[in-house]
Amino acid sequence: MLVRLRREYAQLVTSGAQLLLLLAGIKLESRAGWLGTLSVMALISFFAWLSALHRLRMVRDTPTSKVASAAQGYVELIGRGRPYGEPLISKLRALPCLWYRYEVEEKHSTKDGDSWRTIDSGESSDSFVLRDDSGDCVVDPEHAEIITKHHDQWIEGNYRYTEWKFIHNDSIYVIGDFRTRSLSAEFDTRAELNALLAEWKKDMPALRERFDLNNDGELDMQEWMLARQAAKREVTKKRREAHTQPDIHIIGRPRDGKLFLISNLTPEKLSRRYLFWGWAHLAILFGALGGLGWLLQMPSFG
Repeated sequence: MLVRLRREYAQLVTSGAQLLLLLAGIKLESRAGWLGTLSVMALISFFAWLSALHRLRMVRDTPTSKVASAAQGYVELIGRGRPYGEPLISKLRALPCLWYRYEVEEKHSTKDGDSWRTIDSGESSDSFVLRDDSGDCVVDPEHAEIITKHHDQWIEGNYRYTEWKFIHNDSIYVIGDFRTRSLSAEFDTRAELNALLAEWKKDMPALRERFDLNNDGELDMQEWMLARQAAKREVTKKRREAHTQPDIHIIGRPRDGKLFLISNLTPEKLSRRYLFWGWAHLAILFGALGGLGWLLQMPSFG
């Protein structure tokens, strides 16, 4: 079962909202009720169609880049998922993974039947790595739309547990904002020197033990200059180490609000999915508009 996990888009990509409105119209059994529900259905379907069309175009029109040669900015990457440091452990199944989301629901019985109420939910925010044949890119999943095929659901007593995951070696598709951090370029010698001296000053006894050459309990100008020279040598060493570190590639949420999508489906499957929902919402839209037109021509209803 493929599960679509969204933030703002979650309720638009499926017809769940329209189905609820349709049931509401049936229960109301009035002309005014049907006019209201069909109007809202048409409005939701219109914006859902636009959202599906927008995502379809972004997935289709953005060329796939390699990590090592990707331009800074909006890109599409495809590679294998790897943990970034220690493997993440999922909340409910306690299995190693790259990302997870979970939901715990409690069953409530009413006169209309059983219903489920969410009592706990959440998702991980840890980064993971996308690796292609040219290099590694750190994926920051915060604020991403997620589509994953790894979905577990089970019931224990009156509780229903659901967990979604990306797992190690998944084929990962990401479209988002790509940027490269160069540790050597970001190294600020002056700031590092000031920070190191400030740290030393917190332990004045140790500082005097190292540089108070005349043992008068104070650091004069010459002794303080010796301390600064020692600090400069340490900062120079740190700068040389920074120059040896490879650049870090990161992909995350675009600042301009463009689509930020992570999935373990191929772009071809994603395109077919968005195309299907686009046509589905277009059909619902015209069906709702047709129903409205028919109701407006009826002299009375209900």
